[in-house]
This record gives sequence, C-alpha cells and structure tokens, in this order.
Amino acid sequence: MEHLEITEIKSDKVEAYKEFLAIGLRNDEENFRISPIDDLNSPFPTKNNEDSFTLGAYYNGQLAGIVSFARDGQDREKLRHKGILFRMYVSNEYRGKGIAKKLIEALIARVRKIDTIEQINLTVIATNTGAKTLYEKFGFVTFGTETNAIKWKGKYFTEDQMVLRLR
Repeated sequence: MEHLEITEIKSDKVEAYKEFLAIGLRNDEENFRISPIDDLNSPFPTKNNEDSFTLGAYYNGQLAGIVSFARDGQDREKLRHKGILFRMYVSNEYRGKGIAKKLIEALIARVRKIDTIEQINLTVIATNTGAKTLYEKFGFVTFGTETNAIKWKGKYFTEDQMVLRLR
C-alpha cells in the first residue's frame, strides 16, 4: 500500500536533507538557482520556526520531495508581509504521484495560519512549464520576468517571478 506523509524537516536532519537536495542539484541543475558547489557549505535553509520552515514528503518512508518557506525580511520591517517559497524539488522516481501538489498544499495551509504574511513569492525558470502550471493551479500569477537571470555552463536562463496573494 502506498503512503505519503508530509512533515517538517528540522535542521538536525541537515545531512539527509543535503544528500537529497544534492541529487536534485545534479539531475535538474537547470531548474535551480544554486549549484552543488553553492550548497556544499551552506547552512540549513530555514530556521525551524513558524515563518521559516522546510517540509519533506515521505513516500512509503522514503524522502521523495522537499520545499522550503521563509518570511521575506526577517530583519526588515517593511518586507515582513511576504514570504518566499523556494527549493521545491521532487525526485525523478516519485514524479507523477501528486507529491509536489501535496507539498505546496501543506506549505500554503501552514502559511495561511500566519496572519501577518499577505503573499507568497517564488521564482521559477520560465521554460519549466510543468512547475509554472502547477503553481498557477494554486493561484500564483507571474508578475515579472528577468531575462538572463541565471548563467550556468555558458547558457542563460530566464526566470519568472510569481506571487500568491493570501489576503
């Protein structure tokens, strides 16, 4: 029987998280803003609190997907009304099972409980139509496009900025 559990990944699990993310950074390198080298010595991406967290999707007990959220402006009063969805990744062998959808649903549900966050922003590679279509199903809309936002291995990538207004 197939079982999917969405749960928070805390910073004490940084090694397992980094091992999982490293696979994504290698296999889907063109869909991330960071490279495997960028991530080598970086800290856990979130702070284990209400407005800075990472969720993991465990499919039959195996980590199958991740997504992180952090309030924009942790130390900037004028930006605290928004947050950022980032490092969304589902490994190849678990795609097509609705895992990305469940991760986004869980993230949005958790953020909606924070009265002071009014919107969730994200960036996505413009040619990643599968991801963009999924985000749009949740109500995210594109509000900007940056040409040549990323340069990787001599190739440029355009990013779209998307927003979901919660209030």
